[in-house]
Amino acid sequence: MYAEQGVEAPLDEIARRAGVGNATLYRRFPTRASLVEAVFRDSLAETLRVGEEARRSGDAWSGLTGYLEHIFAGLAADRGANDLMTTAVEGVPSLEALKAHHHETVSLLIGRAREQGTVRGDVTTEDLLFSLAALGRVVPASVTVAPDAWRRHLALLLDGLRAGAAGGPLPAPPLTPAQLGGVLHALGPSTAGR
Repeated sequence: MYAEQGVEAPLDEIARRAGVGNATLYRRFPTRASLVEAVFRDSLAETLRVGEEARRSGDAWSGLTGYLEHIFAGLAADRGANDLMTTAVEGVPSLEALKAHHHETVSLLIGRAREQGTVRGDVTTEDLLFSLAALGRVVPASVTVAPDAWRRHLALLLDGLRAGAAGGPLPAPPLTPAQLGGVLHALGPSTAGR
């Protein structure tokens, strides 16, 4: 349900689909945060592992792009993961650890890429994190219209950070005006609490 509806999926419906009563769900998971922790712990640990791998990359730009592609593939595949990475969800220890690690990983890779001459000298960690959050929020709406659109827009975003010439060809075609309208319509107002 989190993959389909995000982390605000109704707990009563989660219990029903799991074939348990509400009391059983609440006894095992007294808060939404405790359920989110149990559901996402392994995938968050995997993202930490990929971040560590990216940090070890000799080519900081390659490490950064591979790491971000991994994250965005997860955001596209699972609306709950997208909610975790692009909104404020409190009380989830593995998420808090990942967000701190993510900031450190991006900072380290941006700094090393700057030293290696592959990133603009004026790019900050916050520049990139802000842009990633903005792009990340539209991914759930765009995957229903054009599943790989996020690849194109992540590539465009990253190319804007590069020092010197732009990168290679973009990995997906641009959205048509109708597709863009569909994305914006699907994004719509917040559905929190549904």
